[in-house]
Amino acid sequence: MRKIMLLAAVFLLTGCSLSKVENIRVKDLDYTVVNEEDIPAELAEEIEERKAEPFQVTFEDSGYLYVARGYGKQDSGGYSIAVSDLYLGQGAVYIQTDLKGPRTTAEKLPGVSYPYIVLKLEGRTEPVIFQ
Repeated sequence: MRKIMLLAAVFLLTGCSLSKVENIRVKDLDYTVVNEEDIPAELAEEIEERKAEPFQVTFEDSGYLYVARGYGKQDSGGYSIAVSDLYLGQGAVYIQTDLKGPRTTAEKLPGVSYPYIVLKLEGRTEPVIFQ
């Protein structure tokens, strides 16, 4: 019993400090938003298969890194996606996007939609972390 309590105390005292990793921005990265017709065929197929549910995908092709994020099925059209942040941190590429919905009923388009965004970057070896 004492060992369990001691282990619990150790986890409580060190758990927060061990799990908190400070992310330091090394530099902003340049990117291009890819038009649907310019998405590599293999990536376009994967997006089509996954689009009904939220997804995060990376894809490498011809020296470029493609980063795709989808927000799954939405009950109407009129959505857009904003890139809030994209940068090289220590040991990883960090990306944050936000789904922007129709602000008014008039902006809602009929039918369902599957909003997603594809970004093209120069090739990178670091892992991509979606925030």
